[in-house]
Amino acid sequence: MALIEIKDLSLTYQSDKSSFDALNDINLQIEKGEFVCLIGPSGCGKSTLLGVLEGLLEPTRGQVFINDKEIHGPGSDRAVVFQNYSLFPWMTARKNVAFAIIESKRGTEKIKKADAYKIADEYLERVGLSEYKNKLPGELSGGMQQRVAIARALACNPEILLMDEPFGAIDAKTRDVLQQLLLRLWAEDKEKKTIVFVTHDLEEAIFLADKIVFMEPKGIKNIIDVRIERPRLKEKMLSNDRYRSLRSRLVKMFSNEDEEVVLTGGAGI
Repeated sequence: MALIEIKDLSLTYQSDKSSFDALNDINLQIEKGEFVCLIGPSGCGKSTLLGVLEGLLEPTRGQVFINDKEIHGPGSDRAVVFQNYSLFPWMTARKNVAFAIIESKRGTEKIKKADAYKIADEYLERVGLSEYKNKLPGELSGGMQQRVAIARALACNPEILLMDEPFGAIDAKTRDVLQQLLLRLWAEDKEKKTIVFVTHDLEEAIFLADKIVFMEPKGIKNIIDVRIERPRLKEKMLSNDRYRSLRSRLVKMFSNEDEEVVLTGGAGI
C-alpha cells in the first residue's frame, strides 16, 4: 500500500464571473520514504497539488489518501517548507522551532517547553546553526533562514515533508549546500521522511529525487524513475550517463510544454 494515494483528483478555481481548471484527473502513488520531485512549466498546477496534499485546498472531485485514510485538512503527519521561509520575525531561531513543535502537538499530546527547546536545539545543531540559535530571522542570511525553516519542519517529526521551491530564492552556491544538507538529513533519519518537492530546476530534481513527476497544464505527463545510485555527488553526476540522458529528456519535455503553455495561454498557479 502506498503512503500517499491520489485518485482521480480534480480542482477548479471558481469566481463569480469565471472558473479555471487547475488540476484534472490526477492519479499518483508515492511510497513511504520516497523523495519525489514535481516539475513542469509555470501554471501546470504543481503548487496547487502541493496545497491539496497539505490539506489547505479541497479538491473539486477525487480523493487523497495518506496511510489509507482520506485527508480533509492539514495534519500533524505533514509539514511544509516554503520558498519565503515563513519565520516569525520577532522570535529567535530557537523560539521559531520550539513554537512549531509545541503547536504540532496541540490537541494530541502535551509537551513541556523545556523539552521543546531541547528538541529545537538538537535540530538547529543538525542544520549547523547552534551558534545562531538566539538570532532573529532578520539577523540571518537567506540560506540560514531556510535552514531554520527546515529544522522547524523536521523537529515536528512529520511523516511527510512538503517543500514548495524551498531553494528558489537562494544563490547557486548556497543552494548546492542546502541540497546536500537536505539529502544528508533525509538519509540519516531512522524513519526516513517521505518528501514531495516542487522545483523548476532540472538539475535539482535529478540530484534529489527517486522519482520525478513531470506535470503538464492540469495533469501529469510522465513519471520518471531517476535510478542513480546514492549517495550522490554533483561533480560525479555531471559525468554520469544516466544523468545526462535524464537531463536531455527533461529539457525536451520542457521545450514542448513551454510551447503548449504559450498556445493555450496557461496562467501561473
